[in-house]
Amino acid sequence: MKPISSLNCFCFLGTLVMSDLSVLFKAGLYLNDLSMHDSSRDLLLAGTQQSAELKLALDQEQQKSKILEESMQRLEEERERTAELLYQMIPREIADKLRNGVPAEDTWQVFSSVSILFSDMYQFVNICESLSPLEVVSLLNAMYVTFDQRTEQHHVYKVETVNDNYMIVAGAPSPDPQHQARICDFALSMIEGCESVVQPATGQHIEIRIGIHSGSIVGGVVGLRTPRFCLFGDPVNTASRMMSSGVPMKIHISFATAEHLDHEVYDIEERGSVEVKGKGTMKTYWVNGKRL
Repeated sequence: MKPISSLNCFCFLGTLVMSDLSVLFKAGLYLNDLSMHDSSRDLLLAGTQQSAELKLALDQEQQKSKILEESMQRLEEERERTAELLYQMIPREIADKLRNGVPAEDTWQVFSSVSILFSDMYQFVNICESLSPLEVVSLLNAMYVTFDQRTEQHHVYKVETVNDNYMIVAGAPSPDPQHQARICDFALSMIEGCESVVQPATGQHIEIRIGIHSGSIVGGVVGLRTPRFCLFGDPVNTASRMMSSGVPMKIHISFATAEHLDHEVYDIEERGSVEVKGKGTMKTYWVNGKRL
């Protein structure tokens, strides 16, 4: 900058500083308006190229971020599905312990008072002889689905199914002082549900035998590759014997269960003394239903 006295002004010589071509165009200028004798044009073109590269890099990062977000969402959905599968094999409260790193052996505990239910399909062997393998599987699945839908409603837990045998516990893994009543309510619901499960060969609904016993057991997770919640103790064996010594479409219970039921609520009939394999003579009862 230099003053010119004769003209009463200053002579100013400068170079425009533009970050990229878009700024230049907005100012109403063109590339040839810049000086040819310095690096203004080169810097402007370099800035434009750098800006384009940065924009491209930003777009790529945004695309990667979107892909990562979608992957995280799919991962979370898979984790939820995996958790649901685990909860079907193991009670939720115990499964959560395993997911938090608690060893399987630390899940074992004594349940001082529970009720165990066993059921089987009456004359299952004869039914299998009159059906194809696929029909047998379809029949069992229909029965399992019917019973499974009732477990949550009655606050009982399905321990396992083996062929036509179905095992339920009330009072574990969450203690419940009303476990005898809950398991009998579930048993009555099972008998009602049998009416919707039809045997293909005869067109008649299936019949089941049910046995129930109450007592103290030990329960926890067994296995590594396929962990299962298992129960051990004399009540498990006794409940199985109650089932095998029962009759179709009747609920056969032991004295240990009957003594804790309200006889004003449940229609309980004394069966008498029954010879039970491995247990000797036992006094047992029928639960015929609930009184109105």
